[in-house]
Amino acid sequence: MKLRFLGTGTSTGVPEIGCTCEVCTSTNPRDKRFRTSALVEIDGKHLLIDCSPDFRMQMLEVFKTEQFELLDGVLITHEHYDHVGGLDDLRTFSRHGKVVQIYGEKEVTDAIHARIPYVFRENKYPGIPNLELVTIDDKPFEVKGIQIIPIRLIHGNLPIFGYRIGNMAYLTDLKIIPEEEYAKLQNLDVLIINALRNYPHVSHQTLDDALKNIERIRPKRTYLIHMTHTFGLHEKMQAVMPENVFIAYDGLEIYV
Repeated sequence: MKLRFLGTGTSTGVPEIGCTCEVCTSTNPRDKRFRTSALVEIDGKHLLIDCSPDFRMQMLEVFKTEQFELLDGVLITHEHYDHVGGLDDLRTFSRHGKVVQIYGEKEVTDAIHARIPYVFRENKYPGIPNLELVTIDDKPFEVKGIQIIPIRLIHGNLPIFGYRIGNMAYLTDLKIIPEEEYAKLQNLDVLIINALRNYPHVSHQTLDDALKNIERIRPKRTYLIHMTHTFGLHEKMQAVMPENVFIAYDGLEIYV
């Protein structure tokens, strides 16, 4: 399995508009963060996890080194705009009758249908994306033979999903992992988990919260995502991370 971090930033991205802090003005490419999303490749099949407003720019970067015609599925964690704002740009992958299947729980698929209703009308405008909404629940499911295990997370007061694929788990935007969900996170080779910043937030865990979850889950490697500009400079923060905890950055590719 290969995973590429398409984006590793929070909803405002980094740099944040109008900010002149040391992170937003950094010249280190690893301090530039699109909104959070990832591309997973398994045996020639491609799964997208979330589809951020930066999807077009993210995929232009991907296609500098590799190209493919099909997205075999899109796994949506929740309906917030920074995780679904690029869905219209999936039109590139749905030409010539191809369909892109979007997986999410009912509240998510309902929200997507309401936001881009023109995509799902009987008489469609030419050129719009050809999307199929697939409603899932908390039970494991398959996408083109790849087993996906949903992980229930709590994002403030909002129930959302993370996903486990093989020995990799992708958890973003969480504030709390319900106690019963930890059993699904055993024996991980790679954990990807959000660490917004270094002081409390109402709906996201902090770096300290993330490190406590990492200590409990005990994956072989962990990559932090969904950071805001107040998280700190990549180079300085990586220097103080525990062993086998890495700060992900846009464009990073890992193998599981």
